Amino acid sequence: MATDFETLASKARACRVCKEHSAGRPLPHEPRPVLRGSANARILVAGQAPGTRVHGSGIPFADPSGQRLRNWMGVDEAIFYDERLVAIVPMGLCFAGLNARGGDLPPRRECARLWRAGLVAALAEVELVIAVGMHALKWHLGGDCGETLADTVARWRDHAARKTPVIALPHPSWRNSGWLKRHPFVKAEVIPELRARVASILGDRENALNLPESPRTLPRARRPRA
Repeated sequence: MATDFETLASKARACRVCKEHSAGRPLPHEPRPVLRGSANARILVAGQAPGTRVHGSGIPFADPSGQRLRNWMGVDEAIFYDERLVAIVPMGLCFAGLNARGGDLPPRRECARLWRAGLVAALAEVELVIAVGMHALKWHLGGDCGETLADTVARWRDHAARKTPVIALPHPSWRNSGWLKRHPFVKAEVIPELRARVASILGDRENALNLPESPRTLPRARRPRA
């Protein structure tokens, strides 16, 4: 029997609201919602929205940003893409398009309104939320989110002390390398804490599941529905 998460995720993957019933500008390309996970996942990676490369592959964080995020977490691809362990649910499920300067547009508002609360609620076993970027931080922290990314990440200890801990991070895009250099506490304090928490959660979970060794390859993308 499908779990609530699996049922909702299946419906979300078939969503075409931003293309066919948008209140604003319709999505300029075919929708391809990208998300992964299971009802038993212990870690939620809450990103922003797929970029061009992920839109093409259908695999979240299958790009240089993903390599950096996995390094921050201290995991390899096999662990990162194991849906029994890690759920990946961005704020915007589809690639929103590019702005005039070639950067990614912000996540479509329809996604969070239609899907996020239900999907997150269905991830009842999550012990840690890794919130990446301001869009995810605002949703998951609510009134505890600061006015700026720097303010929010600087209070990482407060967020990590929540009932379901939230690790606040900037987006791992290499475009943010300058921001990270200006805020060295992220590398010195936040990343070690993130790695320690991830190792603790996944170590306990892997022992409980007695997981076999997984192949060190990227998962196959789910084909978008016609």
